[in-house]
Amino acid sequence: MNPPPPTVIHLKAVMSDFVFPPAPQASGAVAGSEARFPIRRVFCVGRNYEAHAREMGNDPDREPPFFFMKPADAVVAASGTVPYPPLTDDLHHEVEMVVAIGTGGANLSAHQALEHVWGYAVGVDLTRRDLQAVAKKMGRPWDWAKGFDASAPCGPIVPVGVTGHPRAGSVSLTVNGDPRQQGDLEELIWPVADVIAYISQSVALAPGDLIFTGTPAGVGALQPGDRVGATVSGVGSISFTMGQRPA
Repeated sequence: MNPPPPTVIHLKAVMSDFVFPPAPQASGAVAGSEARFPIRRVFCVGRNYEAHAREMGNDPDREPPFFFMKPADAVVAASGTVPYPPLTDDLHHEVEMVVAIGTGGANLSAHQALEHVWGYAVGVDLTRRDLQAVAKKMGRPWDWAKGFDASAPCGPIVPVGVTGHPRAGSVSLTVNGDPRQQGDLEELIWPVADVIAYISQSVALAPGDLIFTGTPAGVGALQPGDRVGATVSGVGSISFTMGQRPA
């Protein structure tokens, strides 16, 4: 009796087939172009402006930078209507300059870091502050407070050839035309180059990574229907409306 034929494993099929279609690639708009910027990961720096750290009850002089993350698909266009999230009665705005990484690297020095920047954008870190307060009190992660759907409205990414590397300039946010947040990039406790270098000591940065660099003082609550405007001098401005509370 002849032995059974050997089992043939089609590696190409195994490597390329999925049990269901994968999600579309998360991406952001590029200023002045139809091309899209593919988003890989979203890093966010906590308490990177002294006045904001103090308004949150922390001493900024005693800690190195720390980070939390958002899902790549939490980034949405900062235009039109941004949905108001569920599970919160205290949704806060946090305007930030966003750094878009174009070439990866690990163990970068601050001197090397800016060579890896593809561009900059204006973003808003939306935060379910009430859920964050509970997480802080119980020593739990901030994921539910920071990483929900549409929690990172972001404007078009402007190539670094247009913006240069902004080191000074106004960072501001208004709600219904009223000033809420006002700061300057000069006030960053950890400047952009230091933030990039610090992240790269822990994980290898890769093309498509975004870094929200921190927010100035004046964070506050948003209500359904509020019109949000935000500007980073030398980078751009964004404007969007908060949607209605979910049923």
